[in-house]
Amino acid sequence: MIDKAIFAAGCFWGVEENFLKIQGITSTKVGYTGGKTQNPSYEEVCTGKTGHAESVLLEFDPSILSYSSLLNCFWKLHDPTTLNRQGVDIGRQYRSAIFYFNLKQKDLSLESKKNISTKYNNKIVTEITEAKYFYLAEEYHQRYLKKKYNL
Repeated sequence: MIDKAIFAAGCFWGVEENFLKIQGITSTKVGYTGGKTQNPSYEEVCTGKTGHAESVLLEFDPSILSYSSLLNCFWKLHDPTTLNRQGVDIGRQYRSAIFYFNLKQKDLSLESKKNISTKYNNKIVTEITEAKYFYLAEEYHQRYLKKKYNL
């Protein structure tokens, strides 16, 4: 059985590359979710008007990798206290967000956010939202860092 998760933590290229290194991840796709525009392009998402976040859809084997372990990785790969930005990337499309597929993922995400908040001086701004539509990014974005830098 394969399970799914969606995370947004800044530019999807780096987020995807980090998750690809984890044993138990069977597939990654980068795309856009959390907004109102249907089938947005990268250029549209970059305007900030679509409401979408650059996100990574993960498929994973829960017999090897737990959703809680994915959450732990998510918190480590970005700063969840910066609103609508990660490093030099600024805009709502770079926000920190967890998109859950079921109540178990929702509960684990909320609990994880509460637990991790004690490790930061600033407030965690990560959104926890139900996963709805995930729009695949253009092909050149898929595994971009691997293609560009042979990582």
